[in-house]
This record gives sequence, structure tokens and C-alpha cells, in this order.
Amino acid sequence: MSRLTLYPAIDLKDGACVRLVQGDMARATVFSTDPPAQARAFAAIGFAWLHLVDLNGAHQGRAVNAAAVEAVLAATALEVQLGGGIRSLADIERWLERGVARVVLGTVALTDPALVAAACKRFPGRIAVAIDARGGRVATDGWARQTEVPARDLALAYEDTGVAALVYTDIARDGALRGLDVAAVAELARALTTPVIASGGIASLADIAALKAVADSGPGSEAGAGIVGAICGRALYDGRLDAAEALALLAA
Repeated sequence: MSRLTLYPAIDLKDGACVRLVQGDMARATVFSTDPPAQARAFAAIGFAWLHLVDLNGAHQGRAVNAAAVEAVLAATALEVQLGGGIRSLADIERWLERGVARVVLGTVALTDPALVAAACKRFPGRIAVAIDARGGRVATDGWARQTEVPARDLALAYEDTGVAALVYTDIARDGALRGLDVAAVAELARALTTPVIASGGIASLADIAALKAVADSGPGSEAGAGIVGAICGRALYDGRLDAAEALALLAA
């Protein structure tokens, strides 16, 4: 079986499951108004994990779609990693207590590294860092604020802090169905010991196959075997990627 885990994404905006194009809240397509039903559908297909994001929360710096998140948690036994607007230890603890398996920290990874380090120490194995990059530079606050900080530099800053995984998103490709930049993900993974989850641009089974080849290549290889997962959204929702075929490929 592949070392790669495929995470179906549920992005929440105003209580609905949506997909954005390059993180633009004005370019949202609603795919479902029933997030718990969508989560159950993913579980029925055979996924083990779910990537859940409070988009409004990411922009506002606080939980906005909490009711929808709680409904998803109650509806399925899937392991859930949650991001969006989580900015304090109290926020982290609250979501972990409510059944979230892993909290994903984005904006605070840049603005408050001490908080991330404290969270990793207090909740070992349950904290991931999201690095969202536009043109190789980090964007925060739901991708609304662009910085000049190189994504690679921020990733390296979290080596040896206990981060369970690093979620790397190529903003230019996210929701655009342009294909995953496997070479860029592999290059980042080679520079790190922290496991990398790729996000942004998956459009077909070919993207999954290419990433699987890299992920399965073995520790220490030139390909970058630190890649352990991939997040997929729009391609699953619009049928470009058959979920059953993708899972079968990873199980081969």
C-alpha cells in the first residue's frame, strides 16, 4: 500500500461546502448545503481522513462555521484535520476535545511561532502547520494578506518542533484544476524532515499517480519521500477525479 493518504476537502463558507478558485471568496462554487451528508459520502467511499476548513474563520480570525464543523464531527467517524481561524491554545484544545484529530495552524505559524511550539508540546502528534504560498511567498489570513516570507524558510523554521505534518498549498493552482506541481512539492519535502501534505491543483488520476511515485520512492531518495498526503477538492466534486479509482491506486 502507498505511503500516501488522500484527504478529501470540505471547505466551509456560510455553512455550505464550497470550492474557491485561488482562495478568492468571491469566486465560490457551492457543491453542497449539507456538510454532514458530504462527510458521510466521503466515508462511504472509503476515505480515512477528512480535511475541513472554516473559510470564514480564516478571514476573520475566529470560528465562524463552528456549528457546521460540529455537525460533521457528529456525523462521521472519519479522522478530521481542521483549520481556519484557530489562533489560541484555548481554540486548539476546544476542537481537540470535540473530536478533531489534528488541528492545522496557518496564520499563527507566521505571526506567533511560540504558540505553535507550545501547542506541539502540549498536544504531541496533533498539530499541523499550513504553509500557503503564492509565487513562493507565504500568504496568511485566508490568503488575503501577502507577505514576502519565503515558504521554504517558514517550513524550515518548524523543523524539530514536533509538528506532525506540514500542509503545503500552491495558491495559484488551488481550485484551478491546473494539475499538481509535483516537482515543487518534492523539492520542499527533500529539504525537510517534517512530513509534507500537498495541496492545490489536483485535477486527475495522473496527478495522484505522479505524487504516489514520489511518495513511495523510499526514505532519503532524491525524489523527496517525505510526502505523506494530498488534499483534493474540486476535482472530486465535479467528477474529474473518481474517488474509488484514486483510493484503489493508492492501495495497489
